[in-house]
Amino acid sequence: MPDNIALWLNAKRADFTVASAPCTAPRTGEILVRVHAVAVNPMDRLVRAVGDLITPWIAYPFIAGSDVAGVVVAVGEGVTRFRVGERVLGYAAGADKGHRAAEGAFQHYAILPAHMASPMPDSLSFAQASVLPLALSTAATGLFDADCLALDAPSAEPQAKGQTLVIWGGSTSVGSNAIQLAVAAGYDVITTASPRNFDYVTRLGARLAFDYASASVIRDIIAALRGRTLAGALAIGQGSAGACIAILGACQGNRFVAMANPPASFDAVPAGKGRLARLVPTLARVMMGNLALAIQSRRKGVRTRFIWGSALLNTEVGPMIFRDFLPRALAEGRFVAAPEPIIAGHGLAAIPQALDRQAAGVSARKLVVTL
Repeated sequence: MPDNIALWLNAKRADFTVASAPCTAPRTGEILVRVHAVAVNPMDRLVRAVGDLITPWIAYPFIAGSDVAGVVVAVGEGVTRFRVGERVLGYAAGADKGHRAAEGAFQHYAILPAHMASPMPDSLSFAQASVLPLALSTAATGLFDADCLALDAPSAEPQAKGQTLVIWGGSTSVGSNAIQLAVAAGYDVITTASPRNFDYVTRLGARLAFDYASASVIRDIIAALRGRTLAGALAIGQGSAGACIAILGACQGNRFVAMANPPASFDAVPAGKGRLARLVPTLARVMMGNLALAIQSRRKGVRTRFIWGSALLNTEVGPMIFRDFLPRALAEGRFVAAPEPIIAGHGLAAIPQALDRQAAGVSARKLVVTL
């Protein structure tokens, strides 16, 4: 096997460190990929600062990262969809329960579950492809999982369902994928974004876009939904769940909100000094926020559920998206890699700086590091 290098997290809340790593042979149902680009996500930061709370099963030393684009260098037993030398994108499952460091994205050679990978068309660069896996997985889980909105599957020739889906946060990475998936499944989409991103979300397929910061946005969306049947709502970003509950409680149809974020952000919790002083009030805000959402949803007759973005690893949704839908949709231009990547650096050592930059906020773009 070739030599491998990885960005290690050697212990809870430790600094990231570049060092050698084993190059692991793929098991049954896996592929080994030479990684050429990785995207960074909030989860990659949070697993360092609060991983003992949100991912307590992680064994250290650990390799973070979920978004991979690269070239197949080996295939495991039973894998027939991929060949050595093929360009692919895929979800790296190293942070998920029961998985191992060899499956983290932040290394030169990463193991991917074959059912969570897709061939890349020649028109797509590694950087462009790397923006997809986790955001696509989160959106697909919220939309199609039986425990969430349970919408019909996307297809090449979708039949109009006569139902409208509300997506709060359409210009986010998850929102960009959710809009496209919902439209490909035959649903009408209304979304929110900042006005500078209205053209972006409508190009992705949203019929209407509303300014999430407007004082009248909830009333405006309720008015736009008058006479329409709801497919439900996907809430992305802080404050989105309460807004979606208010909207759905005033409309007809599927009163169900799939929530991508907790009611309070852990972004301000450092991994080092001052952690406890920030963590305790953040946990209190999360608890109080969850209680407030539970009360609001009960009063409005709305059901809610939080999305775990990688739940499709173990359901029919994973292969439905990465095997049955995405390869042809990308090749035929019916689905685009969105949002656009911003190259934040090259090499594993550039990833911590990219994570810091991501924490500061990026709109309608996603930070990518090439390897």
